[in-house]
Amino acid sequence: MITMEKTKQAPESAYAGKLITADEAAAKIKTGDDVVVAQCASEPQGCMSRFHTAAPRVKNARVFSVLTLKPYDFYMKPEMKGHFELASWFHAPGSRQALAAGAGTVTYVPNMLHRAALDRLQARKPDIFFGTCTPPDSKGFVSLSLGITYEKDILEAADTVILEVNRNLPRTFGDTHLHVSDVDWFVENDQEVPALPSPAPDEVEATIGGHIAELVEDGSTLQLGIGGIPNAAAMALKGKKDLGVHTEMLVDSMMELYEAGVITNKRKSLIKDKFVCTFAMGSRKLYDWLDDNPAVEFRRGSWVTDPSVIRQNSRMVSINTCLTVDLTGQVASESVGPVQYSGTGGQTDTAVGAKEAYDGLGKSIIACRSTAKRGTVSCIVPTLAAGTAVTLHRANTDHVVTEFGIARLRGRTVRERAGALIAVAHPDFRAELESQAVKLGYL
Repeated sequence: MITMEKTKQAPESAYAGKLITADEAAAKIKTGDDVVVAQCASEPQGCMSRFHTAAPRVKNARVFSVLTLKPYDFYMKPEMKGHFELASWFHAPGSRQALAAGAGTVTYVPNMLHRAALDRLQARKPDIFFGTCTPPDSKGFVSLSLGITYEKDILEAADTVILEVNRNLPRTFGDTHLHVSDVDWFVENDQEVPALPSPAPDEVEATIGGHIAELVEDGSTLQLGIGGIPNAAAMALKGKKDLGVHTEMLVDSMMELYEAGVITNKRKSLIKDKFVCTFAMGSRKLYDWLDDNPAVEFRRGSWVTDPSVIRQNSRMVSINTCLTVDLTGQVASESVGPVQYSGTGGQTDTAVGAKEAYDGLGKSIIACRSTAKRGTVSCIVPTLAAGTAVTLHRANTDHVVTEFGIARLRGRTVRERAGALIAVAHPDFRAELESQAVKLGYL
């Protein structure tokens, strides 16, 4: 007969028997392994900091990641070539630096976010998954806490699952829970949870945010990212009512709008009364707010960012940023010529889903400054540079916003698009853009 006390103690015993060190976890990596690690605030930094120690006995191991937060030795050091390769779904400063240095230890994985895990699983089953979690509760369940964009799909398929346990992680709701019996090894690492500051918008970003707010109606459901422009948009939305959230990434500005009574989620048509996201990253205040908060539901990216799901939201509005837009409406958000700068992320998924919202009231907004490199380069260009990756097909581009206004492209001809985009370009570049548009036959 199993007593109540034995039932309670059993998960604790199972957990204790699976504890190993970060070095022991790194030693699980073998030659030829495909390793997938959790992203952003869920990044298993203790283990990843020790991956390079396996190099003397490991060859051709690949580590799949998104927005790798630290310049880890396993891919930053040139001598890691042939031992480790970082396969990134979305580049960050460290991977860009390694690429620029020609270390030969970094590559990019083209993807649409909602298909990232599923496509990778069709290419090859992962050998090891490394992630993070909260300590187990009395019933033996841990919370994957701040992200299940691809993590849950991958760990369910991996041969070995290793989780870093961090007492500083919030326990979240949704599809984040996992029993200790489904985890092979635990590594305890009570570090500070990686935070992402919310930059204060400058004058240009504030102007762009104001234009974006003009397009958002009361009762809209939002997808909003992070950075100066999204933060400026959030600040400009403070006069709106009953907004909802269905987003890839949950950030501080959404919490602040909720606390201000702007976001209520009451008028959502899908998962009413709830924030819906796949991962969160921001301040410690955000993490404390998320802890045991039933108003926020984390779900897999394969569902949240699927355009067929996004289009089920009422008055859906996606707000994304980009690097450049050409005069026909092609949006480049991830590469500068052939050089991969970041990644597709959820931009295509959310933009397409929002534009095709079931009620016909959805909107996709692409925002950017009119210039880059201290005003010397126009972000509205006649044609994209050779080798540039197109993130959003021009047929899916809806609204383009700069500090000079809103270009409405949906259903417009190339001539109409070119004229609208020139009108929101910086005045210093409009004459040349018009001249090039004439030469290209656009005007």
